[in-house]
Amino acid sequence: MNEDDKRVYDLYSQYSKACAYDTYAQMREESPILAINGSQSRIWWVTGFEEAKYILSNHRQFVKDYRNTLTEAEIQQLQPEPELFQLLTYNLLGTDAHDHTRLRALVSKAFTHQRVMALQPRIQQITDNLIDAFPEDGKIDLIDSFAFPLPIIVICELLGVPIEDRDQFRSWSNTFVEGSYTYTQEMTEFFQYIAQLVAQRRDKPEDDLISALVQAEENDEQLNEREIYSMIALLIVAGHETTVNLIANGMLALLLHPDQMRHLQASPDLIETAIEEFLRYDSPIEQATPRYAVEDIEFGGQLIKRGETVMVVLGAANRDPQQFADPNNLNTTLQDSKHLGFGYGVHFCLGAPLARLEGRIAINTLIQRIPHIQLDIPVSELTYRNSPILRGLLHLPVRLNTKLNISKSA
Repeated sequence: MNEDDKRVYDLYSQYSKACAYDTYAQMREESPILAINGSQSRIWWVTGFEEAKYILSNHRQFVKDYRNTLTEAEIQQLQPEPELFQLLTYNLLGTDAHDHTRLRALVSKAFTHQRVMALQPRIQQITDNLIDAFPEDGKIDLIDSFAFPLPIIVICELLGVPIEDRDQFRSWSNTFVEGSYTYTQEMTEFFQYIAQLVAQRRDKPEDDLISALVQAEENDEQLNEREIYSMIALLIVAGHETTVNLIANGMLALLLHPDQMRHLQASPDLIETAIEEFLRYDSPIEQATPRYAVEDIEFGGQLIKRGETVMVVLGAANRDPQQFADPNNLNTTLQDSKHLGFGYGVHFCLGAPLARLEGRIAINTLIQRIPHIQLDIPVSELTYRNSPILRGLLHLPVRLNTKLNISKSA
């Protein structure tokens, strides 16, 4: 295929979000590792499952920090990075090798499995309280009334952030995930707010995650101020954004597959399997954050040159027919799904256990207490958020169609 014959792919419009999996299938058919010219250089889009898994696990040849692809002479020519950019990137998503290992070890000491699992009763209580507030036989936006407030309440309580600030977090979070870093005023306010919280916890520690991050120590090392700010920002944003999309995308999948919803309502013990299928079928994290080739690399019949950007499309990999039988159909009974919904390798999502726990409680409780819930608009009218990384709806209008089931989950 010559240059004139190459397909042109629409990857960023509202149409592309609605028809993303058709587009990814076309890209994968052309090549599971496909080069598309960007504004400054080629970008490699990885849509095949095995290819994606290889890139995600090969953290020596494909790095998160672009500076790790440069020679010493090239590094010397770089302009100093703005402080705001450093705060946005110096966390688990943007670091490599020793820096990433050190940060993950320190954060893991604060963000423990035990701390997450202890939240289960509280997550159930919040879920029931939100459903109790639904109007009987009414209509709601499931995102505004349920999928957003649940995880933002949880992460705010976990971190020790006043819940009355959650609406402000939504604005900051939108700026963060949409890559609108030109809005420096909003991001500056965000980090000023975080700095105040950290100062308060240094002066008076509490039983919350911010205090734990401030106090975290591993091999006589601690997080420095910049690292703490950056990690708290990431936890606030990633700690609720992924779960909002998991709940909303999972519910949309069930609303469009009522037979699957009825099956799950009849067998609520299948919820763990169903959550894994939602993560595969309509991944809340559509693309992994960029990787950069540290050297010229021949892979999959392609030559990826040093410094070029590699985008692993998790949503596409999770629909690869070479890996999954009948990948475009929802199957909530699919066992042992080896999906890439939370990534793979050393950068596997640290918050996955919390997202899974919230997703299980939220979706299972919702479909048990409101068994006849239905989508209130045509699928064609749904709109998606303008995020290159996350796949999430702006709104999910539903009809409740029944009085609330007064019985609550234990």
